Amino acid sequence: MGANNMKIAILSGKGGTGKTLLSVNLASVVDKSIYVDCDIEEPNGHLFFKPKEIETEDILVDIPTVDNDLCNGCRTCVNFCKFNALAFTKNLIIFEDICHSCNGCILLCPEKALSKKQRIIGKIQRGISDNVTVLSGILNTGEPSGTPIISRLIDIISKEEVFTFIDSPPGSACIVMDSIKDADYCILVAEPTLFGIHNLNMVYELVQLFNKPFGVVINKSLGNNDLAEDFCREKNIKILGKIPFDEELGILNSNGIIAARKSLKYKKLFSNILDKVTGEV
Repeated sequence: MGANNMKIAILSGKGGTGKTLLSVNLASVVDKSIYVDCDIEEPNGHLFFKPKEIETEDILVDIPTVDNDLCNGCRTCVNFCKFNALAFTKNLIIFEDICHSCNGCILLCPEKALSKKQRIIGKIQRGISDNVTVLSGILNTGEPSGTPIISRLIDIISKEEVFTFIDSPPGSACIVMDSIKDADYCILVAEPTLFGIHNLNMVYELVQLFNKPFGVVINKSLGNNDLAEDFCREKNIKILGKIPFDEELGILNSNGIIAARKSLKYKKLFSNILDKVTGEV
């Protein structure tokens, strides 16, 4: 792995810490990169990049369908399903919206009464924004799991030979794990508050579980000796950089403007963070 084809995942314990701010700016400071928005429930990276030449791919999953002439009402499938997506009254009822597409009911049906059909759960959009290829996953409202969308995004970038920045979902749930599993390095974004430390600890434990190399970026920093910095020192965690609590940066970000493209000062700030990441690896 060369430094110019690293896959870097950016994580945070909750939304609103600056994960997307960091991701879009890092993707903008290199000659050619891919930005992947894995925050599939509320993707917003495209609001900054405003990509053009957009291509869309529907994401389909398998769900069961029943042949009532073959079904004898044995309830094997109903008893198996831990998500209560199946019920039997006079006939087998399938609640498609809560099916997790594990296909276990199809495999276990002794009468072979269940088979597969496909349903759209969301989509992936791909576009271009200057030097950045922008990939966004979008989960349809009400869907129980976005794992197939994350898996498809990771599959698309698996063979790419450029810097790739993965804007992970907030928190530490299964879709976060899916988004970082192939990452070469993880950046944890933290706020310098007591609540921020709690959220940082969530993703700190996650990257340790996956044995990923990582460092921390402190956002909205007010200077030295903040609580997040104390936490990092206590845990011997590398601090990659600090993004200042800065009015100009806040205005640019709230207006959907990528600061590194607007100002040499901010380009240098985010370039320095990336240099530290590549130096670590």
